[in-house]
Amino acid sequence: MNQYYTDLHIHIGRTKSGRAVKITGAKSLTFSNIIDHARDKKGLNMIGIIDCHSPEVILEMEEHMAAGELIELAGGGLSYGGLTIIPGSELEIYDENCHGPIHVLCFFADMNGLKRFSGWLEDNLKNIHLSSQRIYVSGKELQYKVKELGGLFIPAHVFTPFKSLYGKGVQDSLTEVFNAEFIDAIELGLSSDTYMADGIRELHSYTFISNSDAHSLGKIAREYQTIAMNEPTFEELRKALSKEGGRRITANYGLDPLLGKYHQTACEKCQHPFHPDDEKCENCGHHKYVKGVADRIAELSEACENTPERPPYIHQIPLEFIPGLGPKMREKLLDHFGTEMAILHEVSYDHLKQVVPQAMAERIIAARTGTLQLAAGGAGKYGKVM
Repeated sequence: MNQYYTDLHIHIGRTKSGRAVKITGAKSLTFSNIIDHARDKKGLNMIGIIDCHSPEVILEMEEHMAAGELIELAGGGLSYGGLTIIPGSELEIYDENCHGPIHVLCFFADMNGLKRFSGWLEDNLKNIHLSSQRIYVSGKELQYKVKELGGLFIPAHVFTPFKSLYGKGVQDSLTEVFNAEFIDAIELGLSSDTYMADGIRELHSYTFISNSDAHSLGKIAREYQTIAMNEPTFEELRKALSKEGGRRITANYGLDPLLGKYHQTACEKCQHPFHPDDEKCENCGHHKYVKGVADRIAELSEACENTPERPPYIHQIPLEFIPGLGPKMREKLLDHFGTEMAILHEVSYDHLKQVVPQAMAERIIAARTGTLQLAAGGAGKYGKVM
């Protein structure tokens, strides 16, 4: 088995012509820029690009295929010079069974499946060109369509207070909205990790994945995983998510949940920590708060004698989050060592010291091992590396 660095949740901000796809995404997030940056700067081996259902994105992908730059793999997925792309779509469900909107990820093996899905979507949402659109079918109907087309179905960032499965989507159980058998994995999101999520018994049977949900090139691979597979293809990914034949997630790499922008319960107005029993914020007097992921998981958790055997969840801090490590120094490191994956996983302390000051080399090693001091985030404000 080989190990592959994988980030399965990267948004497209704009098409090649400049048309908006993910309105909150950076203009530089085109399909072509993403595949270059993920391979050459980040050092990833497999990526999931969300929003590939958009017709102009499909046209851009077909242009790459016509030029011989993008090749469909026999096992599914698209190859771009050693990088495998798994095309997908993020959608919003808000049917009669939901208590709030829920975002989900749908992935497909090839262009045929993707184009058929895009054609079906056009009849069931308002704007086929945009990302994360509300689909006017039930959660189960969407699941059945994805499975009919041989796809993967994964609830996205499941604990985020807004637009997620457990944030507001269901009261107690995913079965209120979905068929449990047609869920291929659970995406944890930035404000949680394996150890927190395993307090919820109904999640024990699912593989956990950690992805960036990148809205800019720099945010790609702020969370990712290593996957043991024979080769980086859609079919091997499917087998890894279901732990078939030794294929599996071997490690999740993500921010310490304290750095997530919804980790702790905080004032809606000023983001100061807010205890739910208090009548108002002690900092600004505002009466409303955003319930943090930690408190929501605590509500859903129960005492479990046995939790599943999981791969390690490594609290790793991306280069972009390290205090004092600005764009020029990052470029210097990349010029010397190639990719961010190499810097975070392979380059020795002694070699780092030859390129950056000793104090910065020490911070990079501390970021690699998750030992930097942190302050918690909440109510939409990211935590901080102190």
